[in-house]
Amino acid sequence: MNFFQKIKTNFERQGILTQIIVVNVTVFLVINLVGNLSHLNLLGFFALPIGGVDFIFRFWTLFTFMFTHLDFWHLFWNMVLFYFMSQIFFTIMGQKKMLYLYVMSGICGGALVLISGMIFPSAFGGSLLIGASASVLGVGAVMAMYSPNYRVYLFGALEISYKYFFLFVFILNTLVDISINTGGKISHIGGSLFGLAYGYFLRQGRDLFDFSFTFRKKKKKLVYTQTPFRRYEESRETPGQSDEQRMNSLLDKISKSGYDSLSKTEKDELFRLSQKK
Repeated sequence: MNFFQKIKTNFERQGILTQIIVVNVTVFLVINLVGNLSHLNLLGFFALPIGGVDFIFRFWTLFTFMFTHLDFWHLFWNMVLFYFMSQIFFTIMGQKKMLYLYVMSGICGGALVLISGMIFPSAFGGSLLIGASASVLGVGAVMAMYSPNYRVYLFGALEISYKYFFLFVFILNTLVDISINTGGKISHIGGSLFGLAYGYFLRQGRDLFDFSFTFRKKKKKLVYTQTPFRRYEESRETPGQSDEQRMNSLLDKISKSGYDSLSKTEKDELFRLSQKK
């Protein structure tokens, strides 16, 4: 299976990823093709206005801006980065949480820029916020917090921990010359902060996607009888607990030795278990 066939297979297996990318591409085409052909400036219907009161009359743009791109290369690199970060996310988390995380990271990024615009209106007056970067970095930040030692290959050659990969991407996109596109880079910080918070609470056994905000039940420990035979304490956990224990053991192995240390059977099992999340 060549590189492009692998990408096609991944798209077929990961419906949420495909849908998000399709929406981004569709909005790009609507703004650039339909807008130009009809001689209408459609960007204002999708972009988030900063530094004034216009947001009150276009409140929906806090959602639509994260799917909006005006420049082809802006769209292209955001979607490439999103695709590769999503592969790691899907491997560990499954795809059901992806849309929630994408949207919430974008909203947090946009909200931080809106607040900055209210505090410093002269610095942002009349500007518009577009792009998926805040959402993409939010997805990456989750894994940087939840599975920081996951091994990735930078440029296909340099093997590093995921936390260093994410830090490299964040610095390159955000901290290098923050005077350029300041609003966009502030949104990167907001999206990343939400992703880090989401990953942190996941490590604590709490899922912000679960609106009941309940903690997972603690795992039962092994106990021993006075007989020569060992037994487990009777479990009061749900039937899915055994799957969760198996998932945790696979994640521990990934954290210590990297994803490639898994056998094909273990990789298939990890994918199967991740889809239940």
